[in-house]
Amino acid sequence: MRDKGEYLFTSESVSEGHPDKVADRISDTVLDTFLEADPYARVACETLVTTNRVVIACEVRGPGYITPELLMHKARLAIHDIGYEQEGFHWQNARVECHLHAQSAHIAQGVDAAGNKDEGAGDQGIMFGYACTETPDLMPAPLYYAHLILRRISEMRRNGDIAVKGLLPDAKSQVTLRYIDGKPVGVTSVVVSTQHEEGLDQAQIKAMVKPLIETSLPAGWMCADNELYINPTGTFVSGGPDGDCGLTGRKIIVDTYGGAAPHGGGAFSGKDPTKVDRSAAYAARYVAKNVVAAGLAARCTIQVS
Repeated sequence: MRDKGEYLFTSESVSEGHPDKVADRISDTVLDTFLEADPYARVACETLVTTNRVVIACEVRGPGYITPELLMHKARLAIHDIGYEQEGFHWQNARVECHLHAQSAHIAQGVDAAGNKDEGAGDQGIMFGYACTETPDLMPAPLYYAHLILRRISEMRRNGDIAVKGLLPDAKSQVTLRYIDGKPVGVTSVVVSTQHEEGLDQAQIKAMVKPLIETSLPAGWMCADNELYINPTGTFVSGGPDGDCGLTGRKIIVDTYGGAAPHGGGAFSGKDPTKVDRSAAYAARYVAKNVVAAGLAARCTIQVS
């Protein structure tokens, strides 16, 4: 981000039903299952999802009673919670595989505390934390509003709100803001693409989604109607993992700062706290937030390695 002049900046977000986010959710469900049983469990989990197929692969160290069968059941519950009961991806009918193997002893020796040795990271890495004064959450405004639009749609869909009847779990958003001298002053364009039931046309979906966009943005920030793109490619019935493969860790910019700050490249989902891609990135964000919240800077980037 520049401090002087006028420029545009864009960030995107994806919903909980996006194929990559479904994969992230399942990987974190596996992680949660282990950490609930043993806070010192070790987990590195990757998930692939496609048409009625889920493949989970994990390196773990934890209670033996956590079996592949249990994790497969938990994965189905996660898919059900997201809302997938479609012919091409159904929480009950999808084929789920789970492949577990023990954590590498060579990784363990680098991580485990012993004698005078502190707990280690087990791998090298670079991690970034960022904060700024653009929004109440100290997050970059383009990502903040892209997230907010999809969060509102998801909450209404989950609550059975008739105003979004017919919208399905898979969705994406993209928000472009105009900046003057480093400060956001308005939205120049918005894209929202949302999966929907057969029979809804583009005009109906726009009538549902446009008011949610308008009320998610600050007063006076809404873009012109010809820069509002809602399901711009037309029909979006086939979606989720049936429409596109999903993999854990493919939305790392959505998970952090929308491109407004550097990223070390490591993903978060499916990793226990000894994996610094996750824990150190969270710690760096905590430090950056405190610097900005204390009024020491309008923007702060922290790098650790």
